[in-house]
Amino acid sequence: MNELNLTLESVDPAQFWGTNNEHYELIKNAFPKIKLVARGTEVKVLGDDQELKGFEHKYNQLLEHLERYSALTPNDVESILGSKKTSSTAEQGAEKPGSTGGGGEVIVFGTNGLLVKARTANQRKMVESIVNNDVLFAIGPAGTGKTYTAVALAVRALKNKEIKRIILTRPAVEAGENLGFLPGDLKEKVDPYLRPLYDALDDMIPAEKLKTYIENRTIEIAPLAFMRGRTLDNCYVILDEAQNSTDLQLKMFLTRMGPSAKMIVTGDITQIDLPKKTMSGLHNALRILDDIPGIDIIYLNGDDVVRHKLVKRILKAYGDIQ
Repeated sequence: MNELNLTLESVDPAQFWGTNNEHYELIKNAFPKIKLVARGTEVKVLGDDQELKGFEHKYNQLLEHLERYSALTPNDVESILGSKKTSSTAEQGAEKPGSTGGGGEVIVFGTNGLLVKARTANQRKMVESIVNNDVLFAIGPAGTGKTYTAVALAVRALKNKEIKRIILTRPAVEAGENLGFLPGDLKEKVDPYLRPLYDALDDMIPAEKLKTYIENRTIEIAPLAFMRGRTLDNCYVILDEAQNSTDLQLKMFLTRMGPSAKMIVTGDITQIDLPKKTMSGLHNALRILDDIPGIDIIYLNGDDVVRHKLVKRILKAYGDIQ
């Protein structure tokens, strides 16, 4: 009898084995000739070579499914093991990323079975545009889902192993990009300015996995000033609240782009918080970069608001006043 040792470090073991070990029992029943021992993140399997090869193949499929979709149901397990002919959640009920139906195109499978979708016409344009362009500007008022959609696209690329990391940034304009006078360490100083980005990630990546990604810098969240002097390659880079960057800052950001990188710049040109005599770099960028191949600009509007129905009315009222 041979031994196979595996680990579950990339996922939550409780989610992999299922509620009350339901998935564990399904796997054991599918491989009656092996002995399966699971303790924490460690998995030990005993059996002959042929059985172990078959088990490892199915184990990797289950693990890949959970890593990619952040969900694994008994139906998924049965489908992958071949003990049930119906399609898995990702293939049927929950739709595949990129499929259309049920209120929008699925971009990525989030936590707790959440389907993160492109729900409006302009959000769907963002999904289509990033396939053919390396730099995308998504411009629109609050609540139009531009940042959320951008983060979802980055998470999808990471889950599909198209990139090695995600970098999320925004100008800490309230602190003048000079955080030295604030109390606490760097994380404590910048977290309030970057909280919307964390909130989006929380919907798309399980908490423990997100913590690991941040600790090993697979996902980096930092103020715009920290991008200076770097070459950002093999990654998705998202600049949020770009209307609060100066002309020099935005130029600096865009010229950090390295090989196999994609950049999404989001902003609302009606919400500029820069000092009165400082021009928004986003205004200038939209003017001078409009006709460059590989760069696309998408404008979102009130029709794309996906927050409370009153938000759309509030934006319309302020628009009428201004």
